[in-house]
Amino acid sequence: MNTPVNPELGRRIRAAGIDTNYHDIGSGEPVFLIHGSGPGVTAWANWRLTMPVLAERFRVIAPDMVGFGYTERPADIRYTMDGWVEHALGVMDALGLEQTHLVGNSFGGALALALAIRAPHRVKRLALMGSVGVSFPITPGLEAAWGYTPSIENMRALLDVFAFDRKLVNDDLARLRYEASIRPGFQESFASMFPAPRQRWIDAMASRDADIRALPHETLLIHGREDKVIPTAASQRLFELIPRAQLHLFGQCGHWTQIEHAGRFTQLLTNFFEQEKQ
Repeated sequence: MNTPVNPELGRRIRAAGIDTNYHDIGSGEPVFLIHGSGPGVTAWANWRLTMPVLAERFRVIAPDMVGFGYTERPADIRYTMDGWVEHALGVMDALGLEQTHLVGNSFGGALALALAIRAPHRVKRLALMGSVGVSFPITPGLEAAWGYTPSIENMRALLDVFAFDRKLVNDDLARLRYEASIRPGFQESFASMFPAPRQRWIDAMASRDADIRALPHETLLIHGREDKVIPTAASQRLFELIPRAQLHLFGQCGHWTQIEHAGRFTQLLTNFFEQEKQ
């Protein structure tokens, strides 16, 4: 009897001293995808609809960041933005990527922004979706996500917060994501990242206004108008600060732009990155 293949498992590489699970598909200019911080998240769960489409034109790299998914969880690690930036750069170094387009979702947006500030020469174009990166009062949705304790009921309630379209949320998905959240080590590391009071973690992820204003990169900001996790005001503030920015808001869309509007989301990214060649 064949064991089912887990699509969340990609390749493995040593990056910044951390045994890292990552996906690497397609060819051409590299696009580096950084996932969000929901319970049980993996790069594949976050980007499963995005990766195959972008891979038709680009080389797509999507790692499980340290503390998430199937990447190693060092016993003595402290989860900080500097540490996550170091890990992301470590993945790029290990793969020989001198420069890449960079896409960050939510927590991953704050990380992508911090990386672009610390190592601007490593980033071609920057895309931030439903992104953290500036300070804002924590929403009930984000409080619920970071404060998640494992149960199918809690996961179902959380998915209802994430998605505008309730047709995307059903008991099977809730069970699948719940089971993902209780894999060995997943909840332990997740619970240690964002303990209460949680406003401080938004503030810790925020980059300084002066550093954001100094960004030289063409930047695409994408947000769902009905996002209950990260307020649209966060992307609007980034739009005000980043000199070479454009902002795209999707109506009838929650925190899952890459899933709720998958086709238009990937088309936006493709157009944006291909403009760089012109």
